[in-house]
Amino acid sequence: MTIIIGIDPGSRRTGYGVIRLLGNRHVYLDSGYLDVASFPVHERLRKIFLGLQQVIAAWQPQEAAIEQIFMQENPNSALKLGQARGAAMVALEIPVEEYSARQVKKSVVGTGAASKDQVQFMVKRLLNLTGDLQPDAADALAVAICHAHVRGRLNIRT
Repeated sequence: MTIIIGIDPGSRRTGYGVIRLLGNRHVYLDSGYLDVASFPVHERLRKIFLGLQQVIAAWQPQEAAIEQIFMQENPNSALKLGQARGAAMVALEIPVEEYSARQVKKSVVGTGAASKDQVQFMVKRLLNLTGDLQPDAADALAVAICHAHVRGRLNIRT
């Protein structure tokens, strides 16, 4: 039984999603997001770090996956996103695999050009969830599902 945490890093909201692998099935455990938009940058990074450490302490994941940074038009935004991503990766304290947004979408929906709505729909379907799913949490769960699909090819055994 393997527990995977997926992270959708953001400088304003960082999503997380935790799933358990039971054979070929993905079982939903937890998801949410850390809303740090109202804090100064240094405090945002601290809150991302500490918030993810709480999630990790609660679920004890053995594997982690995070979405890569895509090229931004605004260099300042890319820098802030990179800082948030770094704070998240340091908080994990376990090896982290990285996936592009296109890889995640293709793994979950079947096409790398999928919309956010399509990703949300398929995440809910794959995890047998009902009701609303916050977009950042859905994206993080999609990252975890992507890792679950790819991990066999990476030869990861826990």
